[in-house]
Amino acid sequence: MHDQGIKAKEQSVAADKAWAEKLLAMPASDYMNAEQLAFFRQRLLDERAEIEAHLKEMKDVIASHERDSDESDQASFEEELRLALRQADRESRLLNNIESALKRIENGDYGYCEETGEPIGLARLMFRPTAKLCIEAKERQEQQEHHYRKARWE
Repeated sequence: MHDQGIKAKEQSVAADKAWAEKLLAMPASDYMNAEQLAFFRQRLLDERAEIEAHLKEMKDVIASHERDSDESDQASFEEELRLALRQADRESRLLNNIESALKRIENGDYGYCEETGEPIGLARLMFRPTAKLCIEAKERQEQQEHHYRKARWE
């Protein structure tokens, strides 16, 4: 049964890769056409489902922990819990970004920079489907953040 799940996942990854290659081969004039939007919508929905399943799994593990264990077991569990909560926080923020990206698909704004209005680009969206900024705007944002941090600490 487990082998079937692995094979299904491998087939899904191969199909996703083939679809991605097909989209990347499209001319620039096809940017954010119906097929590209469908691809990113599905990728975002799949990622959302995966994160939700992982968060549910973490909640189940936390809920099933026995509090009667010895002190060293409890300390170990608390450290694992701290790390799991940090991961859950990151995943929760990612879920918010996924929801935002899905709304942008529905509104017709997906794939375009929120700052400049320019296309973000398929390659960047393949890497980070939740991207809101084109690479140039993102670099400017990071430089401003770096400058701000540097000014605060000097």
